[in-house]
Amino acid sequence: MRAIRKSTDCSQIHMSRISIASPQEAVPIDRGRVREIARAVLEGEGKAYAEISVAFVDNPTIHRLNLRYLKHDEPTDVLSFPLSAPSAKRLSGELVIGAEVALAAANERSHDVQAELALYVIHGLLHLCGYSDETNAGDKKMRERERHYLRELGLPDISE
Repeated sequence: MRAIRKSTDCSQIHMSRISIASPQEAVPIDRGRVREIARAVLEGEGKAYAEISVAFVDNPTIHRLNLRYLKHDEPTDVLSFPLSAPSAKRLSGELVIGAEVALAAANERSHDVQAELALYVIHGLLHLCGYSDETNAGDKKMRERERHYLRELGLPDISE
């Protein structure tokens, strides 16, 4: 009897685990879409193995975390907490996203809050992948990558 070899298309296998929590009520979260966005960025950045948690939180929570970890006394859009080096075989990290910040920004700029949330997920994941926006050159590179993923995902370019 001849052995049958199964071929596996690795691009179809998701070796990443993306956990999503949403202990806030201001903005509905489409967990499937968040996973799709995260996988697009992880695959695009060559991170086949990742374990990422994403939490969408209210203003008091993100304000408290921003003050505690970055010494910024205000709510913010996204905080990235790397739990592994960007070069690690398995990328590991946590994103905390300000859902109410996203809602206010989307209303102020007259676009969809889901697009704003997508931008925050993309931005946070790029930080976990090793991008930094602390210099002009780094910021420019991050904005280019954000625009790339927004286009790839069929979202409007709101990365300004």
